[in-house]
Amino acid sequence: MAFVRTHERTKERFSLLLLDLEEFYFEQHTAHHVQSGSNKKRKVRGSLKVCSRSVIFDPDDLTEPIIKIPLRDCKKIDFVEEEKNPFNEPRPSAISISCVQVLYIKESNVIAPYRNERGAKEITFELEVWNKTEDVVQTLLQLHRASCLEKLGDQTAMIAANLQSRLARTSFDKNCFQNVAEKPHTECAVEMVMPLVSNPGHVCVTDENLYFQPLNGYPEHVIQIQLKRIRRIYKRRHGLRPLGLEVFCTESDFCSDIYLKFYITADRDEIYYYIATFLENHVTEHTAESYMLQWQRGQLSNYQYLLHLNNLADRSCNDLSQYPVFPWVIADYTSTHLDLKNTAIFRDLSKPVGALNKERLDGLLTRYNGMPEPRFMYGSHYSSPGYVLFYLVRLAPEHMLCLQNGRYDHADRMFNSIRETWKNCLEGATDFKELIPEFYGDDCSFLENKMNLDLGRKQNGHLVGEVVLPPWASDASDFLQKNKAALESQYVSEHLHEWIDLVFGYKQRGSEAVAAHNVFHPLTYEGGIDCDSIEDPDERIAMLMQILEFGQTPTQLFTSPHPQRITTRFPNMTRSPSFNSPVSELSPVSQPDDSSFEDLTEESRKWAWANMGNLTLISSHKIHKEAVTGIAVTKDGAAYFLHIPRSEIASHPHTKMDSTLKMFSKELKEFQRSMSFSNMPLSSCLMLPDGKTVVCSSWDNNVYFYSVPYGRRQDTLMGHDDAVSEICWFDERLYTASWDSTIKVWQCASDGASSHKRSQFELLAELEHDSGVNTVGLNPAGTLLVSGCKDGAITIWDTSSFEALQKIPCHTGNIHRTAFSPDSRHILSVGADFSMKVIDVQTGMMMSNVKAEEQQRCFCWDGNSVLCGGQSGDLLLWDLLSNTVTRRIPAHSGAVTAMWMNDLCTTVITGGEDRQIIFWKLQS
Repeated sequence: MAFVRTHERTKERFSLLLLDLEEFYFEQHTAHHVQSGSNKKRKVRGSLKVCSRSVIFDPDDLTEPIIKIPLRDCKKIDFVEEEKNPFNEPRPSAISISCVQVLYIKESNVIAPYRNERGAKEITFELEVWNKTEDVVQTLLQLHRASCLEKLGDQTAMIAANLQSRLARTSFDKNCFQNVAEKPHTECAVEMVMPLVSNPGHVCVTDENLYFQPLNGYPEHVIQIQLKRIRRIYKRRHGLRPLGLEVFCTESDFCSDIYLKFYITADRDEIYYYIATFLENHVTEHTAESYMLQWQRGQLSNYQYLLHLNNLADRSCNDLSQYPVFPWVIADYTSTHLDLKNTAIFRDLSKPVGALNKERLDGLLTRYNGMPEPRFMYGSHYSSPGYVLFYLVRLAPEHMLCLQNGRYDHADRMFNSIRETWKNCLEGATDFKELIPEFYGDDCSFLENKMNLDLGRKQNGHLVGEVVLPPWASDASDFLQKNKAALESQYVSEHLHEWIDLVFGYKQRGSEAVAAHNVFHPLTYEGGIDCDSIEDPDERIAMLMQILEFGQTPTQLFTSPHPQRITTRFPNMTRSPSFNSPVSELSPVSQPDDSSFEDLTEESRKWAWANMGNLTLISSHKIHKEAVTGIAVTKDGAAYFLHIPRSEIASHPHTKMDSTLKMFSKELKEFQRSMSFSNMPLSSCLMLPDGKTVVCSSWDNNVYFYSVPYGRRQDTLMGHDDAVSEICWFDERLYTASWDSTIKVWQCASDGASSHKRSQFELLAELEHDSGVNTVGLNPAGTLLVSGCKDGAITIWDTSSFEALQKIPCHTGNIHRTAFSPDSRHILSVGADFSMKVIDVQTGMMMSNVKAEEQQRCFCWDGNSVLCGGQSGDLLLWDLLSNTVTRRIPAHSGAVTAMWMNDLCTTVITGGEDRQIIFWKLQS
């Protein structure tokens, strides 16, 4: 946890949490606190801390309390000159402080509420280095003047000027470099941000390390992070301004290694991009969409996905005003047994906490409807520093004392019981808080009073001790284990996207937020107010403090409905989906009773794709005069039909075209037949399920049927007003795409059993597009059709109603190919803009956008990995979950223009502009 990690850096009893909020610790001096007793003076040795709003004395003797003197309560600060009278004992120079209030902290070295003594006091400190005494007094007098200014804005400005002056007079000590050969890249002034506090200093980045050197030497002289250890970095919004940078040396931990706040955005960005060049996976690849794709396909757990979303939405465990937010998922805290298969025990994730209780919501809506603009439904937020420390007070008591001016909250308002906390979230007039990641972690110390803290006594006489757990939890560890199991359960996996829509998505703001009863105070939203535009410094600071303490809504990550996760209840889409709204509900299906063969085949496919990098060239053949772009295979796999592409014609308009269909024998490894249907090129071909008929589309606007057994043309379908670009077939239906901006759907019925008989073609539908259609594809169940056009748009069609379900502007220019994933959840498309994009079928959301170095012309994919044919002639194996090329396989000497893969994904055939066909085999 962040709080534990922060304290691991120092063994000191002193902490920045002893300072006020927005206060800085400037310098320290070894000193003695001189106490005048009845008999003689007593000197207590320790460290005198000069801070922007107070003086703190931390004694070496742990039984002595830490003394804090607020500068605003000081009446007089004097420099007492050294006394050199030879007749008396020499008296060193000293600092004399007259004040009306002193705070005593950690008495007997126990973390407890501060003891406040009021009344006139005079306190004396003697520095061990006497000649610095006068300088320290002058510094204290200057800070005292700032603290006594009437306006808060003036105070803040004077202290800020003091800080910037100190930073300007110092620089990073390059003697701290780990290696004398290190080359510094940049250095600037920053603040290291920790929960509730920040520490000014200098950051220095070299070609090997990132260093932070605190101005005050606390918690250590220098903090070093090797650049090669860094795994993730994030730009952060800190204090509503783009000044933060957070660095992680782990893949999934939500606690960072350092969080820096810069004074200038340009300094932050320069270091961000420099460090990014050292990351194995460039930082720009870590997008919400790429994480969404990993989560949806089961590569990330619900917990990991929520952590990633929180990170991307500026939530950080170092910033309590933007602490990671997690949902309540369990609604039953009274039963003795927790049945995760019973949906009744879960919270409704489609509603915010404030809308879970209808009676309370009705009252809130009545107030909302009568409220002047800007209106809001909830007067408090679901995440704020106070709520975070409400949960973590047993783990981080000093943070609670810091936030509440040295006191704990009233005992009855503490985090006493899981059940009572949930009940108050349902019924309380101002309580709408969600949970934090610790509820789904492994460390249960935030539920236990391991420090034996005196947190007060409730009205019923009971001391506040450990958190009371639900009856179904045997202990704190069991509670966390069951809470984690609930988060990863079937029900939550199927509904978590609804909560994401509320917190990170399209229901976060606007009319959708109003409809979902999800409207909070305007100040909680990013961009709700520009503090820099407020001229009055007092008003600006007060507004900023209000925003930071009230809580902030995460940065909005999604502006369209979030896709549902693919769970075991949705193995394949084998029924026609019901699209009653722009957001489709995909129909669950039952697995057949005997699915052993399917399971075996699926396992074989998974193995094949996991080993696709072992693709080995078996043989290559050149049988065409021009490029190959279409491949169809007979049912027994003995023969292959090939043809040339339209793109070749477009780029070589005066070249003699090889517009023939040719058959190549796998067994004989030689060319066998050549069929010419017209004087115009062929554009695509496919083999019908009977294994005896090849269907070809042509630039002459026609579709041709060729009988393999009889070796002749069987039928001609004259269907379009422009070139037929691609065809597909399912269940006696032929789908023809054309540059005349239509797709036509034909019902094909043969008038006889023999394959040489003519067929009848009935036009069922004509699907209109805004531009020429380049590519068309069906999902495995034949219930959905996808088309890709010259204008870069993709359209998804329902094949039962022939209605357009989604139209997505996708590419900037021609789409070369588009196809469904095997589970029908996603669509992959490649285009002339060098992009490879993954679209969610259900919502139309773009889930991944990969920018390649070259155009990808054709591909096969399994939903996670893609085998692409590139413009360079190589085969590229892409991992979509990380957006990286995992293998590049040299193949053709020109662009790869056609690709075919068998059902088990173990045999691949490619065709290219070099006129070759290449046979590939997956080696085990």
